[in-house]
Amino acid sequence: MREMTRQFLEAAFAGESMAHMKYLIFAEEAEKKGLVRLSNLFKAIAYAEYVHAKNHFKVLKKLSDEMKENVQTCIDGETFEIEEMYPVYKNSAEFQDEKEAVRSTHFALEAEKIHAEMYKKAKDLVEKGEDYTAEKIYICPICGYTVEEEAPERCPVCGAPKEKFVEFK
Repeated sequence: MREMTRQFLEAAFAGESMAHMKYLIFAEEAEKKGLVRLSNLFKAIAYAEYVHAKNHFKVLKKLSDEMKENVQTCIDGETFEIEEMYPVYKNSAEFQDEKEAVRSTHFALEAEKIHAEMYKKAKDLVEKGEDYTAEKIYICPICGYTVEEEAPERCPVCGAPKEKFVEFK
C-alpha cells in the first residue's frame, strides 16, 4: 500500500474510532436524561462508525490470524501508555495545575498497568493453546480499575463501592 493511502486510512481509522466512542458516551448521557430514542440513534450510528473503523483496520492489515500477535499488539499499546503517554500527559497536567486532567490521567495509568499484566497472562495462555482463565472481570466505572473474579469492597484507586463495578462474564 502506498504511504499516502496508509496515512489516510490510519487517520480515518482514528477518526471513526473516536466518533464511535464519543457517540456511545452521548448515548449514555441521553439515556440518563430519559431520551431513549436519541440514545438509540447515538448507539446505532456509533455501531456504523465501528464498522467503518473495522473495515479500515482490516485494509491496514492490523489484525493477525495469530491470536498471540493480536495480544502482543495489546501489550505493546498498554506498555506505551504506561511508560510514555500517561506519565507525560499527567506531568503536563500537573505543571499546568489542571486537577481534573491529573485525576483522569492518573486513573487511566493505574488501570493500564493492570491491563498490561492481564494481556501478558493471556499471551502465555494463548501460546499454550489455552483460553484466558478468568471467568469474570470487573471494571470500576469511575476510574477503569480492573480485577478478575470478584470486585473489591472499594476500588483501591478511586474508592468507588463494590456495587458500582461492571461485571463482564
